[in-house]
Amino acid sequence: MYLNKFQKNNPKSIQKNKSKRIIALTLATVVVSASGCLAAPELESVEPGSETVDEGEDEVITAPPKRITDFTMFIATTGEELSEDNEIRELIAEKTGVRLEEKWITKENTSIEAVEKMIESGDLPDFVDGLDGMKDFYDAGLLVPWDEYLDKYPNLKELYTDEEWELFRQEDGHIYWANVFGNIYGEDKTKYHNAEAFWIQVKVLEYFDYPEITTLDEYFDILEKYYEENKFIVNNQGEIIDIIPYTALCDDWRYFCIENAPNFLDGYMNDGTISVNTKDYDTPTVISYDNTPTAKRYLAKLNDFYQKGLMDKDFDTRTYEEYIELLKTGAVLGMCDQFWNFGYALSENGDDQKLCEPGCQYVPLGLTIDEDMPQYWYVRENAINYSSGIAVTTACENPELAFYFLNAMLDQEIHDYRFWGIEGEDYLIDENGLYYRNDEMRERCEDEEYKKSHFCQYSYLPQWIGTSRDNINAMQPYQQSGEYLETLAIPLAQCFRAYDVGGYVEMIGSEEVEIPEWFPLYNFSSHLYESPGGLAYKQMTDCKHEWIPKVVKAQNFESAWKKYMKAYDACKPEDYIEEMQNKLDKKDYSFIS
Repeated sequence: MYLNKFQKNNPKSIQKNKSKRIIALTLATVVVSASGCLAAPELESVEPGSETVDEGEDEVITAPPKRITDFTMFIATTGEELSEDNEIRELIAEKTGVRLEEKWITKENTSIEAVEKMIESGDLPDFVDGLDGMKDFYDAGLLVPWDEYLDKYPNLKELYTDEEWELFRQEDGHIYWANVFGNIYGEDKTKYHNAEAFWIQVKVLEYFDYPEITTLDEYFDILEKYYEENKFIVNNQGEIIDIIPYTALCDDWRYFCIENAPNFLDGYMNDGTISVNTKDYDTPTVISYDNTPTAKRYLAKLNDFYQKGLMDKDFDTRTYEEYIELLKTGAVLGMCDQFWNFGYALSENGDDQKLCEPGCQYVPLGLTIDEDMPQYWYVRENAINYSSGIAVTTACENPELAFYFLNAMLDQEIHDYRFWGIEGEDYLIDENGLYYRNDEMRERCEDEEYKKSHFCQYSYLPQWIGTSRDNINAMQPYQQSGEYLETLAIPLAQCFRAYDVGGYVEMIGSEEVEIPEWFPLYNFSSHLYESPGGLAYKQMTDCKHEWIPKVVKAQNFESAWKKYMKAYDACKPEDYIEEMQNKLDKKDYSFIS
């Protein structure tokens, strides 16, 4: 029997980064006028370095220069160049004294090729984000150290804790770059669940008046009941398509879609190909999730669904491309997958398929094997990429101004220009100080030509997500609850409102948790090679890839399970578990950075 969501409290806890990243909202910016905004004198353009800053070792730039300096930046990925007269770029230039021209790689070059050519030619911009090629710039001695500037410019300094800044430090003892993505100011307002879950179409939940689904059995039960009364859909071409209650992807490395659910169902975070029991936080224990009672119950459920004809009969032979095409039809009611593995592919032409109108969009459910168990499908990782980020190059003739500019990008007024736009033109403010857009503004903000000529996000410069310094608004519009819901397809927005949640993260309802120091442990397991543990890991992977589909399709589940376990034990999983455990016991977490 299903409980309506109004009969049972919906789990609403949002995973927040509790370790070190909640920032006090009392920061005083260094470049302000009496009104609290960046000063904006009349400025004219000059070439970089034509205006120098006369200052001692401890002096900083505290106001915009009198004339605009043009800087350049290279980003080692493809991107869209702004129009020459981009309105907000000019406004930011007036406020900061710096105009930035962003250059991206062309489709003819890979990022590695572009970085190599730039280093060989010596033709450097003022700023660079070489992504995987940052070490090459460093090895060539082409980057300016950040150390002396961090204490001068507090907006930059507060991007990371002292401990996190240390992880950016290179072999020569200096810091040369900073990653600009995922930095949370104040409260985490993340709406998207980009990771794994059991997904279900919103029309199924609507059909049963939005019930509370928390266990694996309840999930498959509702799929089966819906299918009993709904056998097909009609697409926008008028074609009748048979509904498939459940599918699973097994293709190549993406077979994680079918193999790692037992880890989550038992309430563990995603440490990769193993689970880590943290009941005793100081002595975590590595265990296999492949041969647990939950693993057997999970595969037995898939087997039962397959034998009833409720599971995609071709699940084990579909390529990834075929899997995505199947999801695009709107015929599949549910699957277990990482959002990044399917969500963006569906959105590319979701409107063409009219998936939104009949409620075929997917929402995540944080299932466990039994009732009333904690679950950690969503974990706000402190997953900073320390190997790349924005850097100032030695070609920059005025590095002091360059760091001043980076610091200014985090001033709240400038940050609002970058991501919200201009008040009255791109957003409005209600009587409570909350930013919002009307329909006309939302439509205009999605227009590609308008974005090129008007908006200037400087997307690879330092930025915040989370809560604005006013403690009211989100730093970026896509995290503002009201704006986020207004941009969704009606059935999806109705679903979130029915469960009284603001997005996917609240929908999945995971417990809050302090991130363990080693998390995620797969950063280590993915680098195992010819050791006994590494060999066992490879054999275990091959074994699961072969046997899990066989077990799901077997006429005799018990017999197939026993054969699978015999083959699995022959891989010596204990060697792999032992090596992973030793890593934790030694508290050697260098693999994380």
